[in-house]
Amino acid sequence: MSARSERRSRRRNTDKGEPSSLSPIAGQPAFRPIRNSWMVLEPLSTDQIEAVHQQSLKIISELGVKVLSPTARAHLKQAGCIVDEGEEIVRMDPAFVEQMVAKAPAEFTMTPRNPDRALTIGGNMINFGLVSGPPNAHDCIRGRRPGNFADYQDIVRLGQSFNAIHFMGNQALSTNDLPANTRHLDCMLANITLSDKITSSMSIGAGRVRDAAAMLAISRGLTLDELKDSPTAMTNINVNSPRVLDQEMSDAALMLASIGQVVIVTPFTLMGAMTPVTFAAALAQQNAEALFTIALIQSCHPGAPVVYGGFTSNVDMKSGAPAFGTPENSRANMAGGQMARRYSLPYRTSACNASNTVDPQSAHETQMALWGAVTGVGNLIYHAAGWLEGGLVASFEKLVLDVEMLQMMTSLISDQNYDDNDFALDAIGEVGPGGHFFGNVHTLERYKTAFYAPFTSDWQNNENWAASGGLTSTQRATQIWQDILKTFEPPALDPARLDELQEYVARRKEDIGTGEPS
Repeated sequence: MSARSERRSRRRNTDKGEPSSLSPIAGQPAFRPIRNSWMVLEPLSTDQIEAVHQQSLKIISELGVKVLSPTARAHLKQAGCIVDEGEEIVRMDPAFVEQMVAKAPAEFTMTPRNPDRALTIGGNMINFGLVSGPPNAHDCIRGRRPGNFADYQDIVRLGQSFNAIHFMGNQALSTNDLPANTRHLDCMLANITLSDKITSSMSIGAGRVRDAAAMLAISRGLTLDELKDSPTAMTNINVNSPRVLDQEMSDAALMLASIGQVVIVTPFTLMGAMTPVTFAAALAQQNAEALFTIALIQSCHPGAPVVYGGFTSNVDMKSGAPAFGTPENSRANMAGGQMARRYSLPYRTSACNASNTVDPQSAHETQMALWGAVTGVGNLIYHAAGWLEGGLVASFEKLVLDVEMLQMMTSLISDQNYDDNDFALDAIGEVGPGGHFFGNVHTLERYKTAFYAPFTSDWQNNENWAASGGLTSTQRATQIWQDILKTFEPPALDPARLDELQEYVARRKEDIGTGEPS
């Protein structure tokens, strides 16, 4: 039998015509830090980075930013900034911006209630986050529906189950069936009890982020003062582009920074809508808005951990609808990383798409955005799993398929070995010209872990694929998330800490009900 015929025979013998295992949990890669071992892609030259920097400083010093918080304006005026109270515009001197931004740490560690899930934020470390913020949910069984607490909890369960997900975003899904002024308490309690990973919080006002920090401190058995030396809480604030910093966002940022927790500053800039259509202008405006807000935070709380955020993409100029996963979006993800490194700041970016359904468009747009985010070394990559419909939907199937993509990307950028055993010269010598390595000792010792093993792909031949049901990858994803939820077990939590958390939530709901700020 020829080598080619033997290979065909072996393939027929291994194709049983049965569905492959749909349980991703048992064989998934372990939860671990991801270090980008590749060279970073840098679309901007050194001169272009400096040009963006100088234009950003002009925007800040000559045009300014509208700051809606009277307290923040008063502080900046006292710090020497030019404040126009009538227009609520604040202008900062370039030297002030550079001095304040330089006070922020280049790298820090975040520790959740399970210290084995701690994350390094900065350098060449990459951390993938769950979908965050959609007002609607979708799956292929129940269809599209308004966000609700039951779906919220299920998405958190999935985020906990997949090791490729390192952290939870500000809010996995809007919980429209809960009271608006107390839902942050229920959501944070769900995050803490259903997951032991880093979890972010809503950034609507000081009260909500303080509640989040207090609950996360309880989950670790710490006081808020003790949490200052070991950050656990995190929030993402958006600058309302162009050039507006609203009071609730700045209040949340300054509250969290005051207790040593992490603030991500992310301008939401869409080329052609919230910025000019040109890439240079959009990047300069994003940079200006981020630097202005980081300077504000550092002027109030020097050394507080902050993250430079970028969320720049373009719109469909025919309709005005946001577009994601475009060449412009991917380039912005890379260039944003260059600007963050210019200031020695950690970087947050995203991996989004604008598709209305889980289809090839959703895959290639997410992949484009993800390439930009990873090669731009996003230390925190938001919306990496489950984002659909331009952020209007959290999709159960998309979440599963995105995890496959994240696992493959992690495998791709991981370090490889090049020692004598890996070069396998003995094995090459043992197998004659034209032979095969299937039965070689070197192969038999390594075949189980030699290659990335997908859990949504089906590598059967067409005949056996059809005989086993002819399922698409989306249909397989539907089976996978159902199987995970059926068998999910929450991570252990000290009963005394759980009691204290429940008491805190009950007390705060009573306080908020009597008029205390939420």
